[in-house]
Amino acid sequence: MKLTVVGCSGSFPSADSPCSSYLVEADGFRVVLDLGNGALGALQKYTGLYDVDAVLLSHLHADHCVDLCAYWVARNYRVEGCPDLLPVYGPTGTAERLARAYDMPENPGMKEVFEFRTLTPGAFELGPFRISVAQVNHPVDAFAFRLEHGGRSLVYSGDTGESPELVELARDTDLFLCEAAYQDGRDTFRSVHLNGREAGEHAAAARARRLVLTHIPPWTDAERNRRDAADAYSGPVELARAGAVYEI
Repeated sequence: MKLTVVGCSGSFPSADSPCSSYLVEADGFRVVLDLGNGALGALQKYTGLYDVDAVLLSHLHADHCVDLCAYWVARNYRVEGCPDLLPVYGPTGTAERLARAYDMPENPGMKEVFEFRTLTPGAFELGPFRISVAQVNHPVDAFAFRLEHGGRSLVYSGDTGESPELVELARDTDLFLCEAAYQDGRDTFRSVHLNGREAGEHAAAARARRLVLTHIPPWTDAERNRRDAADAYSGPVELARAGAVYEI
């Protein structure tokens, strides 16, 4: 299983990275986790636009989903003709939200290009992957994902505040890709995002084998968050960066 960080900036793109998007591959099957601002352009460095097999959206904030609008254009107006419907898994109302974002009628909206499937907590098979889904702690419906293949696992937090459900989902995972948007002692909004210390605490409680911090906005001191996470978690901790590749 291979993870490529397409984009990892939180809330808005940085000078170095698009917003949240991650490509996960196994046995020739390609899943994109989130497609935030600027991610579609960067995605083309790592895979063809028409080689993606499914998209999973953690939630419907723009920095995680808005480039589906551009992806609709790329697929709908393809010169060679529209390929098969692409499965897009997201919260209730994903199809309607994206249609409004593009200012098109909700019916058919983007349904002639994407096959929208509603996420609920639980597990399902997708290509060679087993996908487990947990609802996490964010102001809108938001989900975290666990992808398993060949006895190995990857967990992606999406956006969340403190979440016991995330700890359980990440139990003994090989790589925990966890958001750390806030800075300990500075950002005090609850039930929105984790800070570096809290991300480390979640990783420690889950006994994750490796922690990669992501979704850090440009205005947050990423290295401070990494140190805070390392103070709370004894395993390896690093910062996600656009273009990084992890073999899991």
